[in-house]
Amino acid sequence: MEIVEYVGSFLNENKGLVIASLAGLTSAGIMYLKSPYEKFDYPVSLDKQSIEAEANNGEFLGMRTGPNLEYEWIHYQEAYDTAQKIGSAFISLGIQPGDEGFVGIFCPNRPEWVICKEACSMYSLVYIPLYDTLGPEACTYVINQTSMKIVVCDSMQRANMLLKNATQSPDLRYILVLNGYHGDDLGEAIKRNVKIISYEEMKFLGNKRLLDPIPPKPSSVACVCYTSGTTGNPKGVLLTHENLIANTAAFTKMIPASLNVTTKDTHISYLPLAHMFEGVVQLLMIQHGGRIGFFRGDIRQLTDDMQALKPTIFPTVPRLLNRIYDKVLLGVQDSKLKSFLFKLALRKKTELLKQAIFTRDSVWDKLIFKKIQSMLGGHVRVSIVGSAPLSPAVLTFTRVALGCLVFEGYGQTEATAGATVTLPHEAETGHVGPPILCNKIKLVDVPEMDYYAKDGKGEVCIQGTNVMKGYYKEPEKTKEVLEDGWLHTGDIGMWMPNGSLKIIDRRKHIFKLAQGEYLAPEKIEGVYVRSPLIAQAFVDGDSLQTYAVGVVVPDPEVIPKWAKEKLGLSGTMEELCKKETLKKAILADLTKLGNEAGLKSFEQVKIITLFPELFSVENGLLTPTFKSKRPALRKFFSMQIEAMYKA
Repeated sequence: MEIVEYVGSFLNENKGLVIASLAGLTSAGIMYLKSPYEKFDYPVSLDKQSIEAEANNGEFLGMRTGPNLEYEWIHYQEAYDTAQKIGSAFISLGIQPGDEGFVGIFCPNRPEWVICKEACSMYSLVYIPLYDTLGPEACTYVINQTSMKIVVCDSMQRANMLLKNATQSPDLRYILVLNGYHGDDLGEAIKRNVKIISYEEMKFLGNKRLLDPIPPKPSSVACVCYTSGTTGNPKGVLLTHENLIANTAAFTKMIPASLNVTTKDTHISYLPLAHMFEGVVQLLMIQHGGRIGFFRGDIRQLTDDMQALKPTIFPTVPRLLNRIYDKVLLGVQDSKLKSFLFKLALRKKTELLKQAIFTRDSVWDKLIFKKIQSMLGGHVRVSIVGSAPLSPAVLTFTRVALGCLVFEGYGQTEATAGATVTLPHEAETGHVGPPILCNKIKLVDVPEMDYYAKDGKGEVCIQGTNVMKGYYKEPEKTKEVLEDGWLHTGDIGMWMPNGSLKIIDRRKHIFKLAQGEYLAPEKIEGVYVRSPLIAQAFVDGDSLQTYAVGVVVPDPEVIPKWAKEKLGLSGTMEELCKKETLKKAILADLTKLGNEAGLKSFEQVKIITLFPELFSVENGLLTPTFKSKRPALRKFFSMQIEAMYKA
């Protein structure tokens, strides 16, 4: 568990945390926004763990096994010793140190996940997270592409999923099962020539052949994080130790020392460790000797776990905050007095926010917000929101109700996790902050979508020490997104007057829902237009919403007769499109087609609007090559889309 700390040699330190400075325009139509801090020294290694944690060998990884039970803790020294044994065992099983020494980790968040990951870092091995939503076929693809020899699983259930496809994975030789196994479990493994090993057996093997750590270089690959994507096989993002440390160092430097993580801080781990957002937050905790407590795996029990753990650091996603917000609003609607007091308290504490006052001790906290704070343990002082945009109303509510700093960030796996983050004591909403201190951001012209850098709008491109090396064994796909060291994100951004970035569109029309799931609308539309009942479909979504909606043009040659025979409806196309019965029937048919085509639940539209006129070149909704003009469609149907989300 060699922990690496970045010692930043930053430019212009005397200027303080300036939001950003505009460096002008280039002839290529590119506007640069530079952070005032640009240059990093290489990492400096610290033996075993951070200085603070090493000094007191504090509590590190915590779990509880049931309600009404306290968290039980593994201390830093114990975790280090165990990681050394596990890492030595990996080497003994033939996993070679270096950028091709792959170890798969396929299990929910738990202490052993972190220990196995740190074992990889200690011996210059590379961990590869696998996760359920990849699906069996994609997991097999990842194992085969990387010639993976060993996978860490939590249970025989997941191990058996891998074993079913083991004939397609000739390199897979070992499965480490954290929960252990019984003799009856070994039949399938023996058939597939795969050895099942328990966690205790791995520790015994490693202790028997204990090796000195083999520390990685900054440029060494730390992990390969596969992105699920929306079409085709997942892509393996190559992230180095330098990438990881750059992200945490940049965040640490952007906030005052008084707000930084200490050995007294506790983090609740419930966001998937397979995603870089959670991984980077955990690394930040480790560097400062903080505690990491894991939830029991059931999101319905998260608040119970938080009340027992009392976390101070709360990374989260919009979907969870939206639920809390909706629940609170619903709870005050049944009483005029409750509603009045809530709105008054919200307004009064919002006024405090604008004065950079974040508190949990006001009279409004005692009257209104203490119950919400207690629900999350009552000690949250910093919350970090990522994965999808958060609506301004919910962001302000969260800052007010929790009485803590709420940082909202933007990034993607290819940039390790974060590329921008809002500043401390930020009260404004509607943006994702300035570039973090390890990268620069520029906006590039996108003429086909009418976005130009000279107007402060364009595709977001990132360059810095947090940008990936590339996609594993995918040189052509790497070239598509990396150009002269600049990562093309596919997101459209605009600069705000205060120098912060706002994400306003998606170049390739792939969009993210509030829960973090990506949708490819053209793929969904391609399924729906197979219906004999419709002529055209336009699927749209909003990153502040949890579902997609659609505008559908019924087939004018089919619908009049079909509606009369099947539903007893008659009238002109305009009249039929207003009929709720017809709308429900068409939506049911589209949902059936989607299910048959294998669309996931979140890919299916939940509400549709029927439109009687065909999209055409003449009405400006199709290009001359008869492709949908998505920005024009979104603008044309803006009122209908807004109405569907209010329904």
